[in-house]
Amino acid sequence: MALNQTYKNIRRLQTIINVLVKNGFGHLIERLNLQHLITVGRKVFGLKKFPEIETDRITMPIRVRMVFEELGPTFIKLGQLLSLRPDLIPKEFAEEFQKLQGHVLPVSFEAIKKQVETELGKPLTKVFSSFEETAFAAASIAQVHKATFADNQTVMVKVQRPHISQIIKTDISILFQLAHLLERYVPESKAYSPMGIVEEFSKSITRELDFTIEASNTQKFFDNFSHDRHVVIPKVYWKLTTKKILILQYLEGIHINQIHKIKERGWDTTKIAHLGTQVFLRQILEYGFFHGDPHPGNILLLAEDVLGLIDFGIVGRLDKEIIESCSAIFFALLSKDYEKLLQEYIKVGFTSPETNLRQFRRDFVEFLETHLDRPLKYLHIGEILNQIIEISIKHHISVPTDLILLGKTLLFIESIGTELDPNISLLAISRPYAEKLLKKRFHPRRVLKNITGGLIDIADFLKPLPRQLRIIVKKLIDGELEIEFVHLGLEHIIREIDRSSNRIAFSLIISSLIIGSSIAMHSKIGPAMFGMPIIGILGFLFAGIMGIWLVISIFRSGKLG
Repeated sequence: MALNQTYKNIRRLQTIINVLVKNGFGHLIERLNLQHLITVGRKVFGLKKFPEIETDRITMPIRVRMVFEELGPTFIKLGQLLSLRPDLIPKEFAEEFQKLQGHVLPVSFEAIKKQVETELGKPLTKVFSSFEETAFAAASIAQVHKATFADNQTVMVKVQRPHISQIIKTDISILFQLAHLLERYVPESKAYSPMGIVEEFSKSITRELDFTIEASNTQKFFDNFSHDRHVVIPKVYWKLTTKKILILQYLEGIHINQIHKIKERGWDTTKIAHLGTQVFLRQILEYGFFHGDPHPGNILLLAEDVLGLIDFGIVGRLDKEIIESCSAIFFALLSKDYEKLLQEYIKVGFTSPETNLRQFRRDFVEFLETHLDRPLKYLHIGEILNQIIEISIKHHISVPTDLILLGKTLLFIESIGTELDPNISLLAISRPYAEKLLKKRFHPRRVLKNITGGLIDIADFLKPLPRQLRIIVKKLIDGELEIEFVHLGLEHIIREIDRSSNRIAFSLIISSLIIGSSIAMHSKIGPAMFGMPIIGILGFLFAGIMGIWLVISIFRSGKLG
């Protein structure tokens, strides 16, 4: 079994390498010392060079996207993850990866039937009164079928594609190997931390393969909006849900971007735009738990005033501090308070030693001054937040992943909202939510609670301090106190000292040979050649060779040998 798996891994690695070569990355394969695994191009056809592609017309980001698309589910998911992380990869790559779609041809009904029956431990007919053989949605990891229970309740059955877990496991193993080789043989790649990217992707895809996590996300949304008649979240059928099967209440409606169908029914698009915007603002500013993949297929209109949300595989989470900072940011944008906006934004980001806050402040304010002078309806908060994130990345300010996801979510909401109502303003709609949160933040009871919490923290710190001081003083008196020094960045100095001492020792040996040979010559001891002692001649000869060697080594590399 292990040998069979190893063989599969090698075959898969060969496939990946061949696809890379075909798309113009042959020289990268050579740098990784994997050229012996190439089975296309120059190895098969005896070419002296790798196949050339039109790099002027097809840019590198496009070629990488093409590689991901050809290599299938794992790489498509990797690209989709990277599209959300412009802090990890260059902007042009992140934008290109947004085009990656996981839509694929569905697998056969027989394979799906077997998968469902294996997971549920009983025949399909024992669970469902009907089960549509044709999937109404198919993606790289799963496909969705419509089914009915005996009580006529219609449900969506999301089924993981057979063997997809093993395929992804194999690909991740290979990705770790390639990331290791990149960091070893392509030093410039370390700036993007290939191993770190693969580790994060491995955790993300592992969670996505467990449908009980998506079920939990759906349940949380269901609970949050259970008392709102304007929002419908599908019910989770927990008894029939497993890691590979997710069964939900079936929702039928019009996709929110199908404007012509909405108008055909005579529904008010302005009303719908405001409803959708309010629903997402509540997710962000009230619950701190929002839909992270709000494309049109996941937002349904069940009626003019009823919105249905589905597919909670990707969600964003904001802690209490970030929610409060977001509300303050929205309010600062409304009041055009640059300084407050800057302060709140820095609080949710993480500066590094490379961050020049003065330069960041200048770029930040310069950007805001060119945008905040517009009328309110032309202020697009999603666009503003995304551009601020770009400025932050430029100045080495680490932005939380969920904040990047929030920016993309807001950008989508504004885009759809503007299609439905050209005069909509997300900022204006956010005002009551922001005000409510700010009032809550500065309520006397909340301030007192924060002060009390701070005092408790100080007390917890001071309580063990006398005992700790007594231990330190006792060790000092008894001569048992040890201080460990850890040096950083001194390796270069140590190497230089070592080289210098080697040269000095080498020079002393040469000097000794010259002095010893001179004494031998003067005393005329031992056998002679041409009237001069042989031992003296040999001494001068060795001293000369060593002296020339020392001079050459200094000129060539600055070190001995």
